[in-house]
Amino acid sequence: MPINITMPALSPTMEEGNLSKWLVKEGDKVSPGDVIAEIETDKATMEVEAVDEGTVAKLVVPAGTEGVKVNALIAVLAAEGEDVGAAAKSGGAAPKAEAEEDKAPISPPVGEMSAKPTEGGAVPPSSQREAPPSGLPSLPPLGISPTGGEISQSPEGRTFASPLARRIAKEAGLDVSVVTGTGPHGRVVKADVDAAIAGGGAKAAPAAKAPTGAPAAAAPAVKAMSDEQVLKLFEEGSYELVPHDNMRKTIARRLVEAKTTIPHFYLTLDCELDALLALRTQINAAAPVKKTEKGEAPAYKLSVNDMVIKAMALALKAVPDANASWTESAMVKHKHADVGVAVSIPGGLITPIIRKADEKTLSTISNEMKDLASRARSRKLKPEEYQGGTTAVSNLGMFGIKDFAAVINPPHATILAVGAGEERAVVKNGEIKIATVMSVTLSTDHRAVDGALGAELLVAFKRLIENPMGMLV
Repeated sequence: MPINITMPALSPTMEEGNLSKWLVKEGDKVSPGDVIAEIETDKATMEVEAVDEGTVAKLVVPAGTEGVKVNALIAVLAAEGEDVGAAAKSGGAAPKAEAEEDKAPISPPVGEMSAKPTEGGAVPPSSQREAPPSGLPSLPPLGISPTGGEISQSPEGRTFASPLARRIAKEAGLDVSVVTGTGPHGRVVKADVDAAIAGGGAKAAPAAKAPTGAPAAAAPAVKAMSDEQVLKLFEEGSYELVPHDNMRKTIARRLVEAKTTIPHFYLTLDCELDALLALRTQINAAAPVKKTEKGEAPAYKLSVNDMVIKAMALALKAVPDANASWTESAMVKHKHADVGVAVSIPGGLITPIIRKADEKTLSTISNEMKDLASRARSRKLKPEEYQGGTTAVSNLGMFGIKDFAAVINPPHATILAVGAGEERAVVKNGEIKIATVMSVTLSTDHRAVDGALGAELLVAFKRLIENPMGMLV
């Protein structure tokens, strides 16, 4: 029996990926553990291993294909002793990218690649569903159409539509229930919605009538401008369109989620850096020399950012109630300080994490950060190296930015925005002195960390920055 290989979920939040490269060709024999493809997600490019043994009968999705949905068929293996040609013919048709989302299978086929499974949301096989009482028709699960789309309720009855078609219709103000579906079982697919919009049929969905005596509904939220509305504001030919890649889409989605669901508040302090800069110079001067491929080099070279990471980790250990994440059912109190560090990469941003930074030496943090940043820029990070964490640091000081407020990255409850160290006039013992000062702003999730607790955390950070010897003991 042919073995279907599907697009794996390389992280819990992955919905689609780009099949950037095949490392096998049709006719090749593969064994469990063989690397057979490279998949590009929104954050990294990862190698994927086979979990079954067989001969590659058909590469369904060509290398370079973008927007391949998780669980979509991408290749077919012929099992041992099976005819390769027969396996290729019976292995299924090629699913296309997002434009064909409507036809992607809803349940994972057999023989997925080695990858962490996505959590929840799977529809159990029909054989495992509870049979309806005798004489009653078998209905699909609530909210799911027989072909995988959502079910909408309308005055005329149920309307079957794919998630993609429903989203496009919603953005266009189109009532999906008035669109004639051409998909399986009359399902409304993307092409149907596009045709309706092009034909001028984009009329708003009728508002549901509230029951007698029910309170008036709140005013609808202001909608963002559509792509067409934005482009109409500019002279034709005065711009070019650069399609969003997966990374940009993910960043946009998560930032909107963070800003609209997390109640931010901000705390700012100035930290004097002269003692820290002097200690940094002393530590770097004492670094042992090691041999490398490029010759001799110091075993480490600390940056101010390395010391900021350590100070933030130790501050969280000193104020453990602030080392938390919010969930609707409970407060997650973390036992270690895992500090994410924002790294700018072409086309976006990624936050590799220094795990247990509170327990690591400054030299270890420095070398680990250099390695993570280098692999982040080449998109070679593993999901576990940039997902999770208990807080984050965003440093724009190297660009001369004095101060700013960063957006919290869920599931964190805090993020520290670090400005440039600059010489400023300060008053000490009634006299004006010159000191190197750095402004830092702590963005805080008020659900998890209250004002006084956030202030306590930032004061602990300031104390470590201004008395850096405390980070060495």
